Amino acid sequence: MSDKKFFVEGARVAHAGAMVTTEILTVRTPRGDLVERQVVRHPGAVAVVAIHDGCVVFVEQYRAAVDDNLIEIPAGKTDIPGEPLETAARRELIEEVGLDPQNLVLLGDFLTAAGFCDEVLTIFAANDCVDVGRQVDGVEEEYSEIVRVPLTEIDDWLVGGKLRDVKSLVGLFWARDLGLLTPAS
Repeated sequence: MSDKKFFVEGARVAHAGAMVTTEILTVRTPRGDLVERQVVRHPGAVAVVAIHDGCVVFVEQYRAAVDDNLIEIPAGKTDIPGEPLETAARRELIEEVGLDPQNLVLLGDFLTAAGFCDEVLTIFAANDCVDVGRQVDGVEEEYSEIVRVPLTEIDDWLVGGKLRDVKSLVGLFWARDLGLLTPAS
């Protein structure tokens, strides 16, 4: 790795919204120049690959950014100060699909769009869920639908273009690599 460093010398808020904040950073380059970079600050998010009754449980919901419905693993922001990631994952799984995980397995985390955003998304797996009924929070969830895909069909979903959401693809590949998506014999 290069020993040439960039340094953030200043930041100003360009927009503070309900979900994200946009900042303009003043960055000193290794050669000493100053450049500006616009970045999005995001509180982070969690997602869960939930396995229940031999199926992976997804939610199909409207996403305004792409003006389309997407099929995704349940997920949501980590926007409650001090809330542990496992608690946020449990909350989101109950809200979106009505499943209460008895045990969460950390699969990993990743930066969703490091070129312009600092969001870190942490993915868990759960295969011992109890059906407790949905606790919908928000208009998108109100109109969302639960989609259950048998474990025997997940490989087709991974390569068949039915999933366009990166957190869902990453979570499913990680879960598959750990042997969590193998159908019971």
